[in-house]
Amino acid sequence: MSYAVVKGTGYVLVHTPDMIYHNGTTQTTEKLTNPDSEYLKKLPEHIRPYEKTVNYAPNQVYIGNITPENLRQYEMPWYDKDVAEANRFGKYGEIMPQDEFIALLKISDAFDLVKLDKNFTASVKSKISNHPLFKEDAAKLKEGEELEEIEKYVKEQHAEGLYQDGKLIGCVKRAHDIDPNLNAHVLFENLVVKASGLLAFKHLVDKNNIDVAAIDYVIECSEEACGDMNQRGGGNFAKAIAEAAGAVNATGSDTRGFCAAPTHALIQAASLVQAGTYENVVVVAGGATAKLGMNGKDHVKKGMPILEDVLGGFAVLVSKNDGINPILRTDLVGRHTVGTGSSPQAVITSLVTMPLDKGGLKITDIDKYSVEMQNPDITKPAGAGDVPEANYKMIAALGVKRNELERSQLAEFGEKHGMPGWAPTQGHIPSGVPYLGFAKEDLTTGTINRAMIVGKGSLFLGRMTNLFDGVSIVMERNTGKTETAGAGISEEAVKNMIAEAMRDFASHLLKA
Repeated sequence: MSYAVVKGTGYVLVHTPDMIYHNGTTQTTEKLTNPDSEYLKKLPEHIRPYEKTVNYAPNQVYIGNITPENLRQYEMPWYDKDVAEANRFGKYGEIMPQDEFIALLKISDAFDLVKLDKNFTASVKSKISNHPLFKEDAAKLKEGEELEEIEKYVKEQHAEGLYQDGKLIGCVKRAHDIDPNLNAHVLFENLVVKASGLLAFKHLVDKNNIDVAAIDYVIECSEEACGDMNQRGGGNFAKAIAEAAGAVNATGSDTRGFCAAPTHALIQAASLVQAGTYENVVVVAGGATAKLGMNGKDHVKKGMPILEDVLGGFAVLVSKNDGINPILRTDLVGRHTVGTGSSPQAVITSLVTMPLDKGGLKITDIDKYSVEMQNPDITKPAGAGDVPEANYKMIAALGVKRNELERSQLAEFGEKHGMPGWAPTQGHIPSGVPYLGFAKEDLTTGTINRAMIVGKGSLFLGRMTNLFDGVSIVMERNTGKTETAGAGISEEAVKNMIAEAMRDFASHLLKA
């Protein structure tokens, strides 16, 4: 079969200021271990208002309003510079405010576990009614509950509180008295994944004029896991999101691989389409509340705003070859295998040069490498450096070692073949896939011919192995040829070849 193509993308962010304090693990851990800490006291002063989050350059890149190349024009740090004419809605998606997202949690709730205050419900209902993607869903909000009832759930039944502007306005109830996998905190995290994934899915469909009924399969690749005490990670976010999005002809499953999961899922989707199993596969991921404010202590210490104040989400449609959109070269896939090792050179060799060698390509034949596109505005103050830049330096160094790059070209490699990081540190969200929307354009109407999507994952975090993981895949400009292998041979020629083979076989039998 011919290669699959990337046919459309959707990218969303959700500004969640109250969830930083109440749900981010850095903050919740601090409340347990050091409730009187100076960090917690100073935290409210460092929370950005919604408008500042919208005006933030990396966020505008994420939803497609400015390009990664445009981002280079802003001097770092970026957090103190607003983008002129920034917009909530972008070419690929939107930056949703917290109150509307809380309403989306209720809309995504299939078991009446989310309870919202009457006054809050009334205030947010009109906003949802006016949202271009959720007008028909406003009725699901109903009238809401008395605040006293919600307070009772939180105080007496271990419900997870939902807050807006520091005030309790709702909760997520537990779904079982003793099952830790169905407690309120886990259900809250899972509903956040579902709701943010749904938002990205809806934008994918809307921005690319996709017939949602034509979607056959969905792969969800975030970092959470839903199930109960008998199957902790049984799933299935994919089918739940498909149902909520109205993809009535789709089935699906979840793929997990820490930060590398989105690239694993992209390769799986391309393979399913190329094999002819499905025609239209959506890869989708929601955001992780645990990562909110993850580096907050360092940001506050340096007098910065909390930059990890958004949830991330994305959705990608992989379809059969249309002769237009960029193809996914499933024959040029990089793999960090069990035996690869953990040295930087071994990692880059397995993920970058091995697949290039298969295709007879040099490191410089890839026009753009999309690696771990983490925003350096977030990571540098926390001591983690500029992650994309570090990756580009390693790739360039290997290029010099392979005599594919002059030593004098090391400094310019990142600028020519790389991009500044713009993705929020949501774990799986920055890993290769933020560039897919731009890659689709760059490989069709733009000037580049090849890109490589690289995802890495920290498997050791699960305490099952000391290994980490990584996979990559090459994207290429479409040649316009959509025929399958061998399609150039006429039906008559095929018949003649079969007849000839049968005659040879019959002759062999007679001689025997």
